[in-house]
Amino acid sequence: MIALIQKVSYAKVFLCSELYSEIGEGLLVLVGVEKKDSSVNAERLADKLLAYRIFEDDLGKMNLSVKDKEGDVMLVSQFTLAADTNKGLRPSFSSAKPSREAEKIFEYFLDFAKNSYPKISSGKFGADMRILLENNGPVTFHLKS
Repeated sequence: MIALIQKVSYAKVFLCSELYSEIGEGLLVLVGVEKKDSSVNAERLADKLLAYRIFEDDLGKMNLSVKDKEGDVMLVSQFTLAADTNKGLRPSFSSAKPSREAEKIFEYFLDFAKNSYPKISSGKFGADMRILLENNGPVTFHLKS
């Protein structure tokens, strides 16, 4: 699994111009599911992103996790993260897990994260979403499991 995590001041997900979900300070996490991914990858990635130390401590060092800061987390599926962009001028999605299987893995990931930490929100799998956010830093990392 692939996660692009961004430290945000806030994030909002809209479906058809209607607010679907929103968070305050914390992490916006865009998630891609690849063919090889399983529930084991989902658990590893959830554990890693909830413990990943990218928030500043009292000394200004990135030493605190989103859990330490009691920040919010927004998980949003993003199919295009699983694209192979190594050849040509058009992305290939041959490494992405088919939609129905990817949805099962993403939902497992979402449920696992919610059971690990209460301040989890999400987008809607497979939906055409609009995301409004304010990057904080900016701080952005690419994680894989």
